[in-house]
Amino acid sequence: MQGVLGAFRELDTTVAAIKDLKQKRLGEMTVYSPTIRHELDDAIDGPNSVVRRYTLIGGLLGVSFGYWIAIWSSEYWPLVTGGKAIASWIPYTIIGFEVMVLVGALSTVAGMFIHSRVPRLTTTTGYDVRFSSGHFGIFIACDAAKAPQAEALLREHGAVEVRRED
Repeated sequence: MQGVLGAFRELDTTVAAIKDLKQKRLGEMTVYSPTIRHELDDAIDGPNSVVRRYTLIGGLLGVSFGYWIAIWSSEYWPLVTGGKAIASWIPYTIIGFEVMVLVGALSTVAGMFIHSRVPRLTTTTGYDVRFSSGHFGIFIACDAAKAPQAEALLREHGAVEVRRED
């Protein structure tokens, strides 16, 4: 994938460059940061994660399975006590809740791994080791016609280094 890479030292200049690049629509952006910064999240303003759907579906399946397994085991091995109902939902709520939390958490982790494409065996285009030790980076995937405009914009916002990646 070809594009332009800009390395920044300061967070503020990175945020300003991201906002300007989004406005100009030069290409798809990938932002690299040494730590999680809410300012970058606000500037990128990406779509909501779909991992929450994994949590919801896993939780619903878990609570259904928890109730089902408790009721099934009561029906299979009945313990009649004083004429009470064999399968009552009130005592099985604890089992349903615990299985809901377990399956919901496991499906959340699975969804996170699926959508983050872990493990990643190769580094992405535009990654630099400086982005793990204090610098911020922006990679714009664009064709050769838009590359000069992207380079100029990154330099204008104070990029320490701007280079083309092929």
